[in-house]
Amino acid sequence: MSERVLSRRELNRALLARQLLLERRRLPLPRAVERMGCLQTQYAPSAYIGLWTRVEGFEREALTSALMRRSLVQATLMRNTIHVVSRRDFWPLVLALREERKAWSRRVQGNDDRELRRAAERVRVFLADGPRRQPEIAEALGDRVWRPGVGIWVDLVRVPPSGTWERRRADLYALAEQWLGPPPELPEKEAHEHLVRRYLGAFGPASRNDLADWAGMRVGTLRSVLDQMRLRRFRDEDGRELLDLPRAPLPPAETRAPVRFLPTWDASLLVHARCTGILPEQYRERIFHVRNPQSAPTFLVDGEVAGTWRYDRQRVRLEPFYRLPREARAELEKEGERLAAFHA
Repeated sequence: MSERVLSRRELNRALLARQLLLERRRLPLPRAVERMGCLQTQYAPSAYIGLWTRVEGFEREALTSALMRRSLVQATLMRNTIHVVSRRDFWPLVLALREERKAWSRRVQGNDDRELRRAAERVRVFLADGPRRQPEIAEALGDRVWRPGVGIWVDLVRVPPSGTWERRRADLYALAEQWLGPPPELPEKEAHEHLVRRYLGAFGPASRNDLADWAGMRVGTLRSVLDQMRLRRFRDEDGRELLDLPRAPLPPAETRAPVRFLPTWDASLLVHARCTGILPEQYRERIFHVRNPQSAPTFLVDGEVAGTWRYDRQRVRLEPFYRLPREARAELEKEGERLAAFHA
C-alpha cells in the first residue's frame, strides 16, 4: 500500500500546530519547551520571545525563574549550539548526542581524545566548588585546557543569572551533575529513541536527513533505531519518505494560520524544516547570511515568513518583503503592540 502524499501546505500546518504557532497554549514552561523540540538560544532574548509567541500569558520572569529553579536548563547540545531544554530532556539528549559530538570534534576540530579527557578532568576539578564565569576558567586553566571541544568530554550547563533577558551572555558554567544530579543509566538506543520522539513531535513529519540535520548527527547513526521504532510513513510532493509519530497532529491544509512574530534563530526556520515552506526560499538569504550572524527576527503571514521586525523606541517596526494585505497589516499591528509591551 503506497504512503499518503502530504502537500507542502499540509506540512506547513503540521509544523505550525506542533510549534504552538496556530494557537497559543497555556502550558507549564518545561512542557512547552518539549513540545517545541527545545529552544535555540545563541541570543538569550530569543527564548523569551519564542515562548511569548507560543504560550498564553507568558511573562519574562517565568523563564528566568524556571532556569533558576532548574526545571529548565541551558547547555550546548544539538549542532554544538546553545539550547534551553527541560530538566527531564537534558540527560537523554546528552547521552543521545555524546558519541556523535565526539566524532565531530575529532573530524572537524582535529582533537585527540586523550588530551581532551585530561583537559576535561581539570575542568571538572576546577568547577567542583561551584559555577565559575568563562573568563575565570580561561585565566585559571589556560587555552590548552579551556579549549574548543572540552565541553563534549565533561558535561556542563550554563547557569543563571547568565543567559537570561537580564544578563544575556551565557558565560557562567557549572558541572551538569552538580546542577541536575547524575545521569540516568540509559542505554544509547533508548536515548536515540527519545531524541527521535522529541524531534518528530516538534517538527514532523520529516525525513531522516531532516532529523539528522537538526540533531547534528550522521544519518547512519540513527538508521537502526528509526527502522525499529513504530512510526507512520508518508511522502512529500517530491517523493521523499517522511517519518512521523503515531497520532501526531496533521491539521487540514486550509487551517487558518494567525500572524506570529518569531525571534532570531527560531528553529522552525532552519534548513531541516525547509520542506514546510515556512521560510520561502527566495527570502532565506535575507534571514541567514554571513553578514548577519545573528539572523533576523521575522513575522509570519498565513504560515510563511513575510518580513522582518525590530524593536525600536518602544515600538515594533515592520519591514515586509511584499505589499501586505490590509487585514494582515492590521493583525500585525495589533500583535506588534503586544510584543512592544512585552519588551518594555
